Amino acid sequence: MSKSLKTAAILGAFAASFAAGGAHAMDQEKCFGVSLAGENGCAAGPGTTCAGTSTVDYQGNAWTLVDAGTCAEIELPAMADGTPRMGSLEELDRDLPMS
Repeated sequence: MSKSLKTAAILGAFAASFAAGGAHAMDQEKCFGVSLAGENGCAAGPGTTCAGTSTVDYQGNAWTLVDAGTCAEIELPAMADGTPRMGSLEELDRDLPMS
């Protein structure tokens, strides 16, 4: 086997193993209420159009992608009244921008 064919075979095997392992590592889910203002994923509820359009930190109807299974474990600062803030797999009615 020529040197270039060996190199191609090695690179092909590496790419295949990376793709197989990377697919599992890239499992993500939408997590609402965890993104900072302007750092959300697409469509953050009424008043927003797409990525980066949330206007309030931890906006309850704004989402960002996180590793699957970690949404509720993300540590967030408590709300002004001391109530704990948690991420959610569904939209939240908290920290919404003033109309």
